[in-house]
Amino acid sequence: MLSITLLSFLFFTGLVIVLTWWFTRGSDLNTDEGYFLAGRSLTGIFIAGSLLLTNLSTEQLIGLNAGSFNDGLSVMCWEVIAGMSLVVLALVFLPRYLKSGIATIPQFLEERYGPSVRALTAGIFIVAYMLILLPFVLFLGARGLNGMLNLQEMLGFKDELSAIWGVIIFIAILGGGYAIWGGMRAIAVSDTFNGAGLLIGGLMITFFSLQVVADNDGGFMGAFEKIKAEDADAFKSLGTADEGTHWPTLFTGVLLLNFFYWCTNQQIIQRTFGAKNLAEGQKGVLLAAFFKILAPLILVLPGIMAAYLVLGIGDTEMVQAVEEDGQLIADRAYGALVSRVLPSWLLGFFAAVVVGSILSTFNSVLNSAATLFSLDVYKKYLNPKASTKSVVRSGQLCSFVVAVFAVIAAPQIFYEQDHIFGFFQTLNGVYFIPLLAIIMVGMFHRFADEKSALITLLIGIGLMVTGTFFTGEDKINNIEGWLVRSFGSPFHYMGAVFVLLIVLQLALSSSGMSRNEPYVQKDKGLVDLTPWKPAPFVGGALIVLVLGIYAFFAI
Repeated sequence: MLSITLLSFLFFTGLVIVLTWWFTRGSDLNTDEGYFLAGRSLTGIFIAGSLLLTNLSTEQLIGLNAGSFNDGLSVMCWEVIAGMSLVVLALVFLPRYLKSGIATIPQFLEERYGPSVRALTAGIFIVAYMLILLPFVLFLGARGLNGMLNLQEMLGFKDELSAIWGVIIFIAILGGGYAIWGGMRAIAVSDTFNGAGLLIGGLMITFFSLQVVADNDGGFMGAFEKIKAEDADAFKSLGTADEGTHWPTLFTGVLLLNFFYWCTNQQIIQRTFGAKNLAEGQKGVLLAAFFKILAPLILVLPGIMAAYLVLGIGDTEMVQAVEEDGQLIADRAYGALVSRVLPSWLLGFFAAVVVGSILSTFNSVLNSAATLFSLDVYKKYLNPKASTKSVVRSGQLCSFVVAVFAVIAAPQIFYEQDHIFGFFQTLNGVYFIPLLAIIMVGMFHRFADEKSALITLLIGIGLMVTGTFFTGEDKINNIEGWLVRSFGSPFHYMGAVFVLLIVLQLALSSSGMSRNEPYVQKDKGLVDLTPWKPAPFVGGALIVLVLGIYAFFAI
C-alpha cells in the first residue's frame, strides 16, 4: 500500500512538472511583461484554470470542508457568491484594468491617486501575503497531507507539529522553483493541469464518500436522506445565528471580502492582466465563475459527509483521525475522509493534486509579491534606471525572502487556532476592507485626491487592527464587541467600517481634498479592448444561477 501511494504521488507530481516545462519552453522570462504577465499572451482557458487553482488551495479544500463539518451547507457562501463577484470583475473592472495596461493594483492606484498611495498599498500587499495568506496555505496544506498520508508515522516524525514543519519546507522549496524560475506563464500552465486534476480528484472524493455514507442502502439519494435525518439543517443555504456565516453576513463582511478578493486582490487578478485581449480575459473570468458556483460539490459536501460519519454514526476510523484529547479537530476532517474513502492507488494521485493546489496558491502569491516589489518599489524608488534583467532578479530575491518568512510564520500563527478558516478571513479583513474602500471611491468618484485616499486608508487599517486584535467579549466598551453581541458576527464590523470609510473619503473630498481636474482614464493601447459579445448575457445567467441555488436550498 505504501509503495503504491508514494509511486502514484511521485508519478503525477512529476508529470505536471514535465508538461509545464514542455508547454513553457522558450518563454520570454527576461522582460517585465514576459516574467510577470506571461507576455500578455494568456487565453481564456489558462486564465480560468489559473484563477481557479490559485484560489482552490488548502484554505478552501480543507478550511471550507472544516467549516461545513461544523455548520453545514451555509459555508458555501464563500464559493457561490464568488461567482457573482467574478461577473463584476469581467464586466466592470477588467475593461478598466486592461485599458490602463497595468501589472499591479498599486499601479492603478498611482494613476488614479498618486505615487504615495502606490507605495503604501504595495507594502500592505507584500506584508499581508508574507504573514497571513502564505502561512495559512502552507499550514493547512501540511496538516491535510499529514492526515491523508499519515506522514507522521510513514516518515518517522516524533509528533504532528514536526510532520507539519517537514511538509511546509518541502512545499516551499518546490513551489519556490515554479515562481522564482518559471514566471507567470509556468504558473498559469501548471495551474491548469493541476486544476483539471483537482476537479477530477475532488469529485472522486465526493463520489466515494457518498458510497460510504449510503452503504448499499438507497444509493446517493439515500445518503442525503441519512444525513438529513441526523441533521435537518445540514443542507440549508442560509446560516443560523449560532453559525459563523449567519445569513445577514451575506450582505456585509462575506460580500465585501468576496468582492475585494475577486475584483481587486493582486494575487488573484494578476493573471487577468496577462490576457491577450479583453474578450479572452472575459471568457476566462466567466468560465471560472461557473466553476466557482459549482465548487461546493468539492469544497463543502465532503465536510458534511465527514460530520455524518463522525457525529452521526461514530465511524471508528474517522473519529480516531479527527479527535485529540477528547476534542474534535474540524480541520482534520477532510484529510481523514480522503484516507477513509479512497483506494490506496488513488490516494497518491489525490495527494499529488492537493500538493499541486497548494503549490498553485503558493507560487502565485510569490509571483505577485515579486511583481509588487519589483515594479512598485524597486523600479519605482530604489533603482529607477534598472535594466529589465535587474528588475526580474529583484523579484526573484523578493520571492525567496517572502517564502522564508512565510515558512517560519506558518506554524507559529495557526497551529493552536480554533475555527481556523474564520480566523483567516478575519485577518484578511484587516487590509481587504480599507483597500476596497479607496479603490471603489477611486473607480466611481472622479474628484477624490491622493491625500483623502491616504487618510482613509490609514484610518481604516487602524480601525480594523483595533477591532481584530484589541477587542474581545470580555471588554464591554468596544464597537466590535457590541456588534458581536447585537448581531452575532464580527463580519458586520467589517461592513460598518467599510461604509464609514466610504463616507469619510467622500466627506474629505467635499471639504477640499479633491483634484483640480476630474480623473480621466487613459487608454495605453496594449491589448485589444473589444469585449466578448455574449459576456453580459452569460454574466446575467450566472447571477440568476446563484440566486436560484440559494432559493432552492433555503427551503
